[in-house]
Amino acid sequence: GPLESVPVQDMQRLFDTNVFGAARVIQAVLPGMKRRRRGHIVVISSVMGLQGIVFNDVYAASKFAVEGLCESLAVQLLQFNVYISMVEPGPVKTDFELKLMEEVARDEFAGADADTVRYFREVYIPAARDIFATLGQSPEEVAEVVARVVASPRPAFRTQTNALYTPLVALKYADPTGELSVRSLHRMLFRHGSLLRLSMA
Repeated sequence: GPLESVPVQDMQRLFDTNVFGAARVIQAVLPGMKRRRRGHIVVISSVMGLQGIVFNDVYAASKFAVEGLCESLAVQLLQFNVYISMVEPGPVKTDFELKLMEEVARDEFAGADADTVRYFREVYIPAARDIFATLGQSPEEVAEVVARVVASPRPAFRTQTNALYTPLVALKYADPTGELSVRSLHRMLFRHGSLLRLSMA
C-alpha cells in the first residue's frame, strides 16, 4: 500500500523477518561451514530485490537489503569454498496472496492522500491481480527451482524462477541512470494499463 500509511512498527517487523531473520540463520551456519571449508547457503529473495515495484516499497527495500547482504558475503565466502545462492521468484500464486489482496482492497490507508489511494485501488490492484493470474507461478514450480539450485555442484549466485520477469529486470541494467526502468514501468502502469493487461492476457 501507500508508504505514508504503513506504520513504522510494521516496517520493522518485515525487516526483522526478511533481513535480520536471514542474517541470524546465516550467522548460525557460517562458523561450521568455514571450519569444514564447504557449504551452500540458499536464500529466498525476490525479483523485488532487483527491481522496485510500485506500492511494494517496504517489501522491495527488505529484499534489496537481503541482496546486498548476500552479494557482499558471497565474495568473501568463496575463499572458504562456501557458496551463496539467491533464488528470486516473481509472483507466486498462493491463498496468502489472494487474502492479502482482498484485505488491502478494503483498507482505508490513513495518512495517504485521496489521489494515491485511488491510484492504488483503480490502477495497482487490477494490474496486480492480472499479473498474478497470468505471470504467477505455483509454489511447486518455485520449489523445483530451489531443489535444482540446492543440488547444483557449482551453484549460480542468482537464479530467477520465472523467465517472464527477466525483461523487467533487464530494463534496470540496460540504463545506469535508472531512467529507462522507472519511466517504462510508470508508462506501463499509469498510462498504458489497459494495454499491459491486454498483452498479459
